Amino acid sequence: MEAADFMPDEADIAGIKRNLEAYEVGRAAAYRQVRWRVPLFISLLLAFVALVAWLFNTVADPYERWFSTPHVLLYVVGFVAAILLYFQAIKPASTLQQSFRKTLLPIIFGFIEDMRYQHEVTPNSFDRLPRETIGTFNSKRFDDIVSGRYEGFPFELYEADLRQGTGKSGTIAFKGIVVAFETIVPFPGILVAARRTDVAVGLFRGMFASKMQELSCGVPELDATYDFRTDNVEAAQPLVSGRLAQALTWLSETWPDDPARVALNGGDGFLLLPQTKDFFDLPDKSVPLDYAKHVAPMISDMGAMLATAALVRKIGAKDEAAG
Repeated sequence: MEAADFMPDEADIAGIKRNLEAYEVGRAAAYRQVRWRVPLFISLLLAFVALVAWLFNTVADPYERWFSTPHVLLYVVGFVAAILLYFQAIKPASTLQQSFRKTLLPIIFGFIEDMRYQHEVTPNSFDRLPRETIGTFNSKRFDDIVSGRYEGFPFELYEADLRQGTGKSGTIAFKGIVVAFETIVPFPGILVAARRTDVAVGLFRGMFASKMQELSCGVPELDATYDFRTDNVEAAQPLVSGRLAQALTWLSETWPDDPARVALNGGDGFLLLPQTKDFFDLPDKSVPLDYAKHVAPMISDMGAMLATAALVRKIGAKDEAAG
């Protein structure tokens, strides 16, 4: 299996580029409008204030010209009006900014069927993520959430920041990308593969040791890196020694950063990729979008994650069903 198998084809890429070009036309037009609207609106206001102030001078005391009480009130009103006019002048760019990610991400991931984008809400699958995978936390934050169907299976991908404690004394339970998906064959229980040195692993060892048992996959490199635990050893051992080990080997080659975590909970599968960078990182709204620089790397990473999720979801399936 290659990540390229989960990349959009040439027709999809051409469609993405066309939509990006259309968006870029609107973005450039909005910022061109702002460049002339701001000086025009403010200049007209200043001219109006100057004219009214001059008219006030015709009836004001000679010693109070430009600084009489009506003048001062005029200047105050003019200042407030300038602020209101400024925000009105930049409205095209403000409107674009408010819809920036909500508009762009569906374009970038337009090759995903039934694509849905959400922001800063709790993902539907999060409550089914085994807590043994992440340990304890008392604060959670979710940024961008993308869900849909690709290559025959539904998934939900989101950025999560889970922490225990606050301030400098707080610890990160997990920060990175979570990919949730349906497995082909449900696992009868919970199966977790997490990095041995994770704080979360240490926590759940103490909290869940009574019901979670440790396993070995038989691959020295993986056993040294991962802690495999389950509440159903009989069902889990063939998976840990088989397709789960294959998936983790693939993942270590394709995503060589901080070791990923994998969890199965019934019919739900979870792939957790720790990382500190913003996966959906986009340039500032004022910067023209470049497909090769800004979009292609994001699509490539998405393809790698979906390819790995596709492999993990086959755990427990017969060869015919797994394809």
